[in-house]
Amino acid sequence: MHAIVAEHLPKFLETLRLSEEPLGLYHTDIKPKECLTPPDMEPPTPEREQRGEIDWQAVFASFSCIMGVIWRARKKKTAACFSATQPGCPGGSFFLGFHKPQTETILNYVTTGIPGWSSGEKYCASPDALRTIFSYLDPIPAPARYCVVKPLSHFTAHEAPELVLFFSRPEPLCGLHQLATFVTNDPEVVMSPWSASCGSIITWPFHYQRRGLNKAVLGGWDPSARKYVSPDELSFTVPYTMFLTMLERYHDSFLTTDTWSTVVKKAARSARVWGEK
Repeated sequence: MHAIVAEHLPKFLETLRLSEEPLGLYHTDIKPKECLTPPDMEPPTPEREQRGEIDWQAVFASFSCIMGVIWRARKKKTAACFSATQPGCPGGSFFLGFHKPQTETILNYVTTGIPGWSSGEKYCASPDALRTIFSYLDPIPAPARYCVVKPLSHFTAHEAPELVLFFSRPEPLCGLHQLATFVTNDPEVVMSPWSASCGSIITWPFHYQRRGLNKAVLGGWDPSARKYVSPDELSFTVPYTMFLTMLERYHDSFLTTDTWSTVVKKAARSARVWGEK
């Protein structure tokens, strides 16, 4: 763990009233010794789809939502690990950069449906509309064999995350949101684009980075994945460099004012309501 993180993280979390340690995401060719993984899945690539090689019933039988795996990793305080043969789901395989473009089957499944099989999720008006969105998003190809998400305290001195993931209710989240502008001077630093929940914590942050934009991403809006977060909880993902700046500068911000103390009281009330205190 970076020395700055080790020194400042506990007080940072206490100040924001964040009860859960954030997670770090990184890519590696070495699979962690202890990690949670989805079941094996035959690669749902468009090339295999065109050749008629995908058994979609088998693919969906091994379905395991990426957010569900991360949810279990959060509870167990361990790592979640994904790969091209263990992507979690065919949609997630695309969002994590293990294949692209997205298959026609999933484009139809997420939108208008597949006659005789699925009535569709209706998350976008048509397959063509979704194809346009996915073409714009254009996930970066996974730069290593594994995509790993684990608690920041599990990083060694020789490891560093690429992204830092928070899960929070509105009171602590408002602190993260406002702090992002404090450290960047960018009033539009927090973006919240349409996406599956895994796309919000992984794909969109890398999308902005690739374009030279230093952005935080607010996510967790995906109705299909709401069961894998606590009530009223959203995700907030920042580049690691932004996170380090937050740790270094938060004590100069509004987080030390009387105004923030009123938010702290509401955060405590929220924790009591949800039985966390």
